[in-house]
Amino acid sequence: MEGEEDGLRKKITVGVCVMEKKVKCGSEASSAPMLEILERLEAFGEFEIVYFGDKVILEEPIERWPICECLIAFHSTGYPLQRAEAYAALRKPFLVNELGQQRLLHDRRKVYEQLEMFGIPVPRYALVNRDYPNQDLDYFIEEEDFVEVHGNRFWKPFVEKPVDGDNHSIMIYYPSSAGGGMKELFRKVGNRSSEFHPEVRRVRREGSYIYEEFMPTGGTDVKVYTVGPEYAHAEARKSPVVDGVVMRNPDGKEVRYPVLLTPTEKQMAREVCIAFRQAVCGFDLLRCEGRSYVCDVNGWSFVKNSYKYYDDAACVLRKMFLDAKAPHLSSTIPPILPWKVNEPVQQSEGLTRQGSGIIGTFGQSEELRCVIAVIRHGDRTPKQKVKLKVTEEKLLNLMLKYNGGRPRAETKLKSAVQLQDLLDATRILVPRSRPGRESDSEAEDIEHAEKLRQVKAVLEEGGHFSGIYRKVQLKPLKWVKVPKANGEGEEERPTEALMVLKYGGVLTHAGRKQAEELGRYFRNNMYPGEGTGLLRLHSTYRHDLKIYSSDEGRVQMSAAAFAKGLLDLEGQLTPILVSLVSKDSSMLDGLDNASIEIKEAKARLNEIITSGMKAVHSSSPEKPWMVDGAGLPANASELLPKLVNLTKKVTEQVRCLAKDEDEDLVETSSYDVIPPYDQAKALGKTNIDVDRIAAGLPCGSEGFLLMFARWRKLERDLYNERKGRFDITQIPDVYDSCKYDLLHNAHLNLEGLDELFKVAQLLADGVIPNEYGINPRQKLKIGSKIARRLMGKILIDLRNTREEAISVAELKSNQDIPNTGKEDGDYYLKSQTKNESSRRTSFTSEMSMDQDEDDDKEIKYRLDPKYANVKTPERHVRTRLYFTSESHIHSLMNVLRYCNLDESLQGEPSLVCDNALDRLHRTKELDYMSYIVLRLFENTEVAFEDPTRFRMEMTFSRGADLSPLERNDSEAASLHQEHTLPIMGPERLQEVGSCLTLEMMEKMVRPFAMPAEDFPPPSVPQGFSGYFSKSAAVLERLVNLWPFHKHGNTNGTNSPKSPRNLHESS
Repeated sequence: MEGEEDGLRKKITVGVCVMEKKVKCGSEASSAPMLEILERLEAFGEFEIVYFGDKVILEEPIERWPICECLIAFHSTGYPLQRAEAYAALRKPFLVNELGQQRLLHDRRKVYEQLEMFGIPVPRYALVNRDYPNQDLDYFIEEEDFVEVHGNRFWKPFVEKPVDGDNHSIMIYYPSSAGGGMKELFRKVGNRSSEFHPEVRRVRREGSYIYEEFMPTGGTDVKVYTVGPEYAHAEARKSPVVDGVVMRNPDGKEVRYPVLLTPTEKQMAREVCIAFRQAVCGFDLLRCEGRSYVCDVNGWSFVKNSYKYYDDAACVLRKMFLDAKAPHLSSTIPPILPWKVNEPVQQSEGLTRQGSGIIGTFGQSEELRCVIAVIRHGDRTPKQKVKLKVTEEKLLNLMLKYNGGRPRAETKLKSAVQLQDLLDATRILVPRSRPGRESDSEAEDIEHAEKLRQVKAVLEEGGHFSGIYRKVQLKPLKWVKVPKANGEGEEERPTEALMVLKYGGVLTHAGRKQAEELGRYFRNNMYPGEGTGLLRLHSTYRHDLKIYSSDEGRVQMSAAAFAKGLLDLEGQLTPILVSLVSKDSSMLDGLDNASIEIKEAKARLNEIITSGMKAVHSSSPEKPWMVDGAGLPANASELLPKLVNLTKKVTEQVRCLAKDEDEDLVETSSYDVIPPYDQAKALGKTNIDVDRIAAGLPCGSEGFLLMFARWRKLERDLYNERKGRFDITQIPDVYDSCKYDLLHNAHLNLEGLDELFKVAQLLADGVIPNEYGINPRQKLKIGSKIARRLMGKILIDLRNTREEAISVAELKSNQDIPNTGKEDGDYYLKSQTKNESSRRTSFTSEMSMDQDEDDDKEIKYRLDPKYANVKTPERHVRTRLYFTSESHIHSLMNVLRYCNLDESLQGEPSLVCDNALDRLHRTKELDYMSYIVLRLFENTEVAFEDPTRFRMEMTFSRGADLSPLERNDSEAASLHQEHTLPIMGPERLQEVGSCLTLEMMEKMVRPFAMPAEDFPPPSVPQGFSGYFSKSAAVLERLVNLWPFHKHGNTNGTNSPKSPRNLHESS
């Protein structure tokens, strides 16, 4: 018996053969993860820890190194790995991390090779190996927007990594369509981890590199830490890709948050451990479109500042050592861990939320569950179009060059290379000086030369090309038969084409500022009780954020600037755009679905205006918004001639300015004093260009020549003098130009501009809302056609939020009794992981209902509640932001306010109260940065089946709709100096005290929304990763919820409110 006790008392020696700085003995010991874990191991009383120290490791022969049974040894700068390998071969201790395999980690090529060998997903990549700097390789091709390696093409954005694992200078190259440039990632220096270089567009050629596909991860990186193949801990941090600013807590440490791994990710962690034979191992995980990829393996790594992790790591290492060297001893963890008594209290990180419960209208305690916002883009330059017929050989050849030589095919020129070709051709064709009126040139020739000059000016504008700002279409109109070059027969050749150049509509510095400010406003006001805690909510994966944008550059940049303000990011917009914004043109672009109805509305509008409006204003009903042409001024027909005359007056003044500029340009060929406007550098600016204003030049990139072209086109199109006919569709464009010049070019002192603005505004306030329907029924019809897909997506967002909230509430009620026996159930990778992995294919993620055309998968990632220092870790908020144009804002608002007029809903009151309907009628314009917000609240104190459990709140803002002539508003006056206008605050669409249930909302708008089943399904169903991933309640509920299972198992419906599946309920 005594001998047995002596055997029990004999301690296992654990050698720590690492550089001293990695153990951090001495004054910093209390903060070092390594020491925290080793001290816990010692506290078990079963181990003796032996520290080798630098002197021994570097100077002593290995025969004199301490003898130990278990060895912790890993490479770091200056570490003699070969000596450590020789020691391990001599003494044969149990190795936590094998030494030979650590060599692989220094070569990224070998890391990826090893990952692929074990079937672990990595991003798509290719290798470029050079024997010497700048070596030309026949298999490597670089073009403006892609590189090609062995025929494998990588479109920008792509990532460039040095093959040397110790070189952390990683580059991301951005496409010209997003503004171009490069971002360099590097090891943290102070508060920075990356730097954006807008001027760098070419890749490095002095060494060997890996090129890989850029993975949009929503702005968050995941670091995974294994301790043996059965344990994995994961933390999220802000990705350096977004703005490169490191988020730190008050103690100066980088802010990271623990998150749950999905079953698939746990299996990946196990495989990484085994593949590299490193029990303690850190690696980087990219979560993109519902899938996960390993992009880097770091070797030995411990989590910092997590006492729960230190406990777990000590317990896992203890079991590992006992199993290896004393298998006869029990490795069961004692009921009370020996160091628990003296454990210091973990300090708050200083970003803790102040409480999320808000007192609702009826006094119930409510939780915010979902924020959905549809937002118009910010202030932009006027949209422009130049049309001209071209017969010049150079331009026709250019068309054939880019349409594949097909004589009847049209061509679109958008890339920098294509636009440069067009500019080169145009420069040759534009005459050096204008022909005078006395010359023999006919009027048509003069106009053609003017338009070519305008095309040249547009292409030269802005300092560099980007597809966000300009696009050219060439459509062949006439052809002739010509002999083929080889003399065999004939072929067609175009002799005339229509050139259409679209430009303008660019987000201004004011638009960027407005969007960023609105993002900040949302951060501080849309999340009750959160304040700046929204940032923490997002970083912890409790904030499920997704940002969608239409295809228009101004809309994309508005979305990026808004995200910058919302998430408190810094720096240029291009990396933010690429990382956080998803394009969905099918949902947020285009009016094609309602083009016939819009044409009818405009024809009827023209009829009402030209008839003098007598019929409309003869009576004043209680609801003035119900009549045809509501909002049109009574004297509209009298205002039109006034509008034409004032437009001519302004155009003539701009013509004189353009004439002066043109003469200067002929003499000097460029500005001597003012450098050309650089659109690339302007991307991040939110302030005016003081030098241009001081020099008396127009704001932004527009010169006087283009300003004159803008006004002259309006003058010509507004009134056809030969036919004596007004074109009322030009009224919004005249208003647009007026407002732009009053705000941005007031320093040019154009006489009569303010009077023109007043007349144009009176007409536009009537015309614009009526272009989307002449009366409420037509508004509803047009609105439902334009916003049908968006409305369907919003319903999906709301339903998914409700179902998730109910699932979590059920889980919570089922788990009120603490589960002590399965403390590590979610983190230890048990043998059934593979069963879970195969079973996961039965369950789908949100994207079965939340799909766009690009099969953009969404998977829900969550905070790990056991490790988080957050007061309400189970709280989860879904935010969906949709950035779009004026047409979609009007359309959505018309559906919300007039949906009760549909025959199927007769008798139901409007979703919008009469008071708000009247305000909307008087609002007229939904200006830049106008928005509609739908918020979903859950009252957790009422039963699941009670309709009032989920309450909707609808608000809207008119956007920046103050007149630029406003002088009584002090805030507006100061902002006016900066060429911007304030955004109006949100207004209620419901009466105070009313309760709009989610059920009623769904009933009212469902007839105008795209059915859920029409959204494309995901290609591969993704695993559900809720708060407690192994909970039967979640799985049971999902079986009944998702459409795959409508013919499957129907047991376990947990509440009467559970729909059979979401597709059927829509």
